[in-house]
Amino acid sequence: MIRDLIHKRRSVRKFKNQKINDQIVKDCILNATLAPNSSNLQLWEFFQITDANVLSNLKRACLSQNAASTAQQLVVVVTRQDLWKERAKENINFLKSELIKGKISINSFKKGQKYYTKIIPFIYSDFYGFFSFFRLIIAQLIGLFRPIYRQVTYIDKRIIAHKSAALAAQNFMLCMTNHGYDTCPMEGSDTLRVKKMLNLPRKSEINMIIACGIKDQDGIYSKRFRVPFDNVYNYI
Repeated sequence: MIRDLIHKRRSVRKFKNQKINDQIVKDCILNATLAPNSSNLQLWEFFQITDANVLSNLKRACLSQNAASTAQQLVVVVTRQDLWKERAKENINFLKSELIKGKISINSFKKGQKYYTKIIPFIYSDFYGFFSFFRLIIAQLIGLFRPIYRQVTYIDKRIIAHKSAALAAQNFMLCMTNHGYDTCPMEGSDTLRVKKMLNLPRKSEINMIIACGIKDQDGIYSKRFRVPFDNVYNYI
């Protein structure tokens, strides 16, 4: 089943002028949030755009590319590194509720609590790049003697947030395919304008904008091309 969906999903560049169901798109976004993500911090946010005026402005911000111009709806996937403190607290509260219900042991709770109150703040806290540089020096020094996690800079945290958001986006697109809808993930946009339209905070970033609709007859420009599998596969 999942193999069929993966093969069926294509990036569609032109959509029919045919409405799609708002609730189905929303449900697909809900399934997107079930994607695996770094430390379960879920540093993402999703905007389902259906308003005609916002769609028009957003399509222009997407440089009027065909997929955006013909889309019935747009879904904006946003990374929210700025929410790490809130997300860490929510994880701790969840662990507390699981402990009360007897779902996890006290040792498991303490490990989780330590992770979200000690390790996560150490990795994510920053002050004009100073803490980031300090963590990098520590990681490099320790790394001389034993294996150590080295992705500790602010840039590393940005990359990690975008990787998690991309996993969620793939969940969303496969779910849309399952409902008979089509999508096209787009990176080409004026992200500053998009952030202003959505009133996003400065530290948030646009991961991608996904055009949604029903494929037009000439919506796929060519057959799928991939480099030979042996060029990318290694068995050790």
